Amino acid sequence: MQDMRYLNLFGKITGVDTRYCFKYNSYIVFSIPRHFVSKAIGEGGRNVREMNRILGRKIKIIPHPEKKEDMGDFIAGIITPVTFKNLEIKNNEIILTAGNQNKAALIGRNKARILEMQKIIKDFFGMEFRIV
Repeated sequence: MQDMRYLNLFGKITGVDTRYCFKYNSYIVFSIPRHFVSKAIGEGGRNVREMNRILGRKIKIIPHPEKKEDMGDFIAGIITPVTFKNLEIKNNEIILTAGNQNKAALIGRNKARILEMQKIIKDFFGMEFRIV
């Protein structure tokens, strides 16, 4: 129910409708078509600041993946500022290769972030997710 409120507020403030809203690492992430990203962010980031103020939470707006080649950009947008070295797609699994520091940041305390990311990947692509 809370996600529906976030989606309605996002539509009212930005003028862009989306069905994709999820939480990752205390951010509320909205995924929209690539050609609407600048409109959703607003002039000088005005819309994002307004949503931050109303919700009291950090907001990310990322482009929705249109094809498999966009998976890397989608995942990078979610986990920013943490980076990864490589992304492989094997069978029904996405394997992310990261260094030691980044791997720790991607897994998170008590595996919180990796569990969030596994749920996101499962919902969007129907695939499993691993970090190596």
